Amino acid sequence: MRIVFAGTPDFAARHLQALLASEHELVAVYTQPDRAAGRGRALSASAVKQLALSANVPVVQPENLKTEAEVERLAQLDCDVLVVVAYGLILPRAILDTPNICCINVHGSLLPRWRGAAPIQRCIEAGDRESGITIMRMDAGLDTGDMILRSGIVLDPDENSASLYDKFGEVGPKLLIEALDLLGAGEAVFTQQDDSLSTYARKIDKAEAHIDWREDAAVIERRIRAFNPQPVCWTRLANLRLKILRARPAESATSGAPGCFSVQGRQLLVDCGRGSLELLELQLEGKKACSATDFINGSAQLLKTGHFVQRDEDN
Repeated sequence: MRIVFAGTPDFAARHLQALLASEHELVAVYTQPDRAAGRGRALSASAVKQLALSANVPVVQPENLKTEAEVERLAQLDCDVLVVVAYGLILPRAILDTPNICCINVHGSLLPRWRGAAPIQRCIEAGDRESGITIMRMDAGLDTGDMILRSGIVLDPDENSASLYDKFGEVGPKLLIEALDLLGAGEAVFTQQDDSLSTYARKIDKAEAHIDWREDAAVIERRIRAFNPQPVCWTRLANLRLKILRARPAESATSGAPGCFSVQGRQLLVDCGRGSLELLELQLEGKKACSATDFINGSAQLLKTGHFVQRDEDN
């Protein structure tokens, strides 16, 4: 089939690589415009653009897809299927109706659970034991289209967003090619989603990453994993921002107020609204990430404060 691909980050590039290795004809790649990045704020091409150019595939980078000109440009490509993977732009109805067969999306959850922008982070934050990939036919709703294929993935107890992205990066491309082969053969079976089972994975707000130690230790620990590597949970120690990269529930709770911490040998323990956390990996503002042991050894003066600054005190 003639395929147009739309995607932007590295996760999407993995799916593009699978398409390049398939028997389908990739006629064009859509990706977001180059963005300023790094300290120098130089324009940086997306992972998808870099891969497409290396494979000599035409690249299109519209600011949006809402104009008649963009609909006409896609129509001229005469594609059978538009494949969308973490593209980041809204596809209006006119675009969805343009391909000869349909538009399909690779979604990082077992739909209808976790429709929306942040399914990977929200499933970890919620404590789900299973997630997965769904290939669906796109419609005008928010991830409400009929499903073609699904594949489940069991989450490890210490799963974070980075590790789950990696798992999805292995499963998703294979499932995508399988779905395209079914569409090409006219053998795809479309299954309607049960709206009564849907949950919403709202976009991550950076403010959520600021730890409120009054919450339960289990809730904070899940959020630390969910927000690693982005946007990374943090707190304040004196006047410095301290990122918490890894933690685990402490075996026994201490009796201090939320945000109070204690050093017990090589352990850094923090009291929460319910239970306590042992911090395992941290990164102080302006420093490299390190283990709790190294942090304790190198931050004796800072640790004399005995507590992390609460969210409401810091705003």
